[in-house]
Amino acid sequence: MSPTETDPTVWLHHGRSFLAAVMLAALWTGESVTPIFPGRQRRLSHIATNLALAAINAVIASGFAFAILAVTEWARTRPFGLLNLTPLPVGLHWLGAILLLDCWQYGWHRLNHRVPLLWRFHAVHHSDAEMDASSGVRFHTGEMVLSFLARLAVLPLIGLTLTQLLVYEFVSLPVILFHHSNLRISSRVDRWLRWVIVTPWMHSVHHSRWQPETDSNYTSFLSVWDRLFGSFRLRDKPAEISLGLDNYKESEWRQLPGMLAAPFTKSPSHDFATQKPLQ
Repeated sequence: MSPTETDPTVWLHHGRSFLAAVMLAALWTGESVTPIFPGRQRRLSHIATNLALAAINAVIASGFAFAILAVTEWARTRPFGLLNLTPLPVGLHWLGAILLLDCWQYGWHRLNHRVPLLWRFHAVHHSDAEMDASSGVRFHTGEMVLSFLARLAVLPLIGLTLTQLLVYEFVSLPVILFHHSNLRISSRVDRWLRWVIVTPWMHSVHHSRWQPETDSNYTSFLSVWDRLFGSFRLRDKPAEISLGLDNYKESEWRQLPGMLAAPFTKSPSHDFATQKPLQ
């Protein structure tokens, strides 16, 4: 067989794309039947715009693939990175890889809310007032570039292999799409799930217009980090949350050209509602 038929990274890459398509279709259907926020009028144009932005980012990601492969291979063949300082059983190495990468994702997300330059780009994600599963892939291209540049430094410091990175992305992607979705599940199921992973109830708080809520629940995959670092927050009635940013109400920011231009035309400050919402 050719290397492309046996290399697990190839299967993980293509499998991730297939999984994303299946999850989006399933969540789209579920959101139609049992939405958290009912009455959405422009679902088709909304998902089309978000997926168009995701397609641009996929091209950018392919351009960074060689660099990520190079730095992870460099770390793997040398005693460099936290996971490579001492020999570890395979299971512990994998567990450490997943936990450290997920912790980094938490920290990077939190930085995106604190550093004005990073917030300029990240605000495009938060400007989505009609959040659904497709919002999980709605990130400005500039944010993706900055994220990849940061990863080029962080991945060798952790000591991750490319396979571990792809496995993490494969298992975390469904959770990211799920917790961005407008899918209403029972409070009991949500309560049990969020002891392990991020849920729609938990993440809808993060997309609130009210800044204290938006500056909470940063984790992407495992909910433990918000609990550990004191940024966990819930609202009794998530359906009453007002999503989006006050400074992004104009229809032009709902279109792809407007989203791409927003970081260069909008204020870098937090454009949040200042009044506490009704409970």
